Amino acid sequence: FDESLDFKSIQFYYNKNNIVFDNISFTVERKKITAIVGPTGIGKTSLVKLLLRFYDPQKGEIRIGNEDIKSLELRSLRENIGLVGQDTFLFDGTIQENIMYPDENVDFEKMKKVSELSQSYEFIQDFEKGFETLIGERGVKLSGGQKQRLAIARALYKDPSILVFDEATSSIDNHTESLIQKSMKDICRDRTALIIAHRLSTIRYADNIIVIDNGNIAETGSHEELVLKNGLYKRLWDIQTGVVVD
Repeated sequence: FDESLDFKSIQFYYNKNNIVFDNISFTVERKKITAIVGPTGIGKTSLVKLLLRFYDPQKGEIRIGNEDIKSLELRSLRENIGLVGQDTFLFDGTIQENIMYPDENVDFEKMKKVSELSQSYEFIQDFEKGFETLIGERGVKLSGGQKQRLAIARALYKDPSILVFDEATSSIDNHTESLIQKSMKDICRDRTALIIAHRLSTIRYADNIIVIDNGNIAETGSHEELVLKNGLYKRLWDIQTGVVVD
C-alpha cells in the first residue's frame, strides 16, 4: 500500500443526533507524517476506526491510492496497517513473542533494531533474561510506558506500509516521549504515517497537522505555520504549554 490515504467527503455518526464528521476531506500524503489534533471528544480516534473498517462512513469514501478500502480484502487492509493505540494488548509470553506477534520467524537483528527505535532496548536489557523475559498476563510485569514502547516495537516489526499512532505516547513519561520524538523520523521513514494526538508536543515534527473542530477541518499546516495563524491550534498550544489557562 505504497500510496497516499484520501478521506473524501466523509460523513460519519454513531447516531443521527450526534454527527462526528460532516463532509470532511483530507489527504495523508505518501511517506509523510500527518497529525490529527483537536479538542477532546471531537472524534479523532473515529478516523482510525474508519480506516481499519471497524465502521464505515454513512457518506464518502476512504481511498488508498486509487482503491476504495471497501474493495480491499479486510485481512489485507489490516495487515498493511500498523496500529499503536492507547490501550496496549500484550499476552502472557516473552517480550520476544510479543514483539514478533504474529510472525513466527525470529529475526533477532530486526527485533533489536525496532526495540532501539521504540526506546525499548535499554529496559529490555535490564531484565535478566532480556528478550526471553516473561511479562505476565496483559504485560502485568511492565509499566504503562514500557507496554506502549513494546507496542511500537511490535508495529515496526510487522513492517507495515502505513503506521497509525492513536495517542500512542499517552502513558510514556516526558523523558521517554522526548527520546521517541527524536526517533520518529526514523520510525516513520519510508512509511505513510497518521498520528492522532492530544499532547501537541508529540507532533511538532509532523509534515502536516490537521486541526479538527465540530466535525470539520478548522485549519491545516506545519506546527510553525499554525502557531503563526493564531487560531485554534495556537490556543490549544498555549493552553498545553501554560501560556494561558483554559
